[in-house]
Amino acid sequence: MSDPRKLVIVGSGPAGLTAATYAARANLAPLVIEGIAAGGQLMLTTDVENYPGFPDGIMGPELMTKMREQAARFGAEFVTADADRVDFDTPPFGVWVGDDEHRADSIIITTGASARMLGLPAEQRLLGHGVSTCATCDGFFFREKTLAVAGGGDSALEEAIFLTKFASRVTIVHRRDEFRASKIMQERALANDKIDVLWNSVITDVNGEHQVESLEIRDVVTDATSKLEVDGLFVAIGHDPNTKLFTGQLELDENGYIITAVDSTRTSIDGIFAAGDVQDHVYRQAVTAAGSGCMAAIEVERWLEAQAHAAATAHA
Repeated sequence: MSDPRKLVIVGSGPAGLTAATYAARANLAPLVIEGIAAGGQLMLTTDVENYPGFPDGIMGPELMTKMREQAARFGAEFVTADADRVDFDTPPFGVWVGDDEHRADSIIITTGASARMLGLPAEQRLLGHGVSTCATCDGFFFREKTLAVAGGGDSALEEAIFLTKFASRVTIVHRRDEFRASKIMQERALANDKIDVLWNSVITDVNGEHQVESLEIRDVVTDATSKLEVDGLFVAIGHDPNTKLFTGQLELDENGYIITAVDSTRTSIDGIFAAGDVQDHVYRQAVTAAGSGCMAAIEVERWLEAQAHAAATAHA
């Protein structure tokens, strides 16, 4: 282990790379432990058309590559491996990658969240080719198309309602005979004449070689099977924050998201900050993740300055 750094960033989506750019420009020489699946959820996204500054759109992996190059240009260093263990008991805080121990005065966590999937082989193959986990991101591409939404909670109904702005028809496929969503969301969805519901139904397969063409449906009550022809499938059965590493170390909410202070990226431990989807279960957009990454870097810079000032005053 070398001398402690000023900052280690764990995670490398839009939040982590934006934090790295700001921190590097502030001469904090951040180390980014970017993970094996570097780049976050945007690495699974084909066309990104709602990120500011790219009027013709940009491919998700290309956007993340550009963000990484920008952070590296200002001096951010990268470790392309997963963090295995952390020690947040006392500063300097520890993060391990295999046998390599990294210590830092401050930490920014940007490990993101993973969309829950149905677990079908074709689902992964067609992700970005008709299968999506974000209506706000991809709904625009399905003008006058027929779509299906898997799920029955608030997010599923919200996605379905949003998609009716573009699609000619939206079918909600739900495994139960009633929604789990709030009453108001149920009323809105059921009152929308563009929305149909397949109750007591599960999707058993997604058909299509290069693009979604249809879904295989099974009725969980009768066991009857059917085919639903659609141009796209939106999976809306929730997200899981990537916080397993921090359980027992940081304060998490009931769904596992890192709790941050109001209007801040500060966590329950002084000197540790969190940004992006790992603490945001509301917006989940690349641009909001990037914004919170910027917030985290600025807060770290100010926090480190305050610590240095306090130490200097104590020794005066």
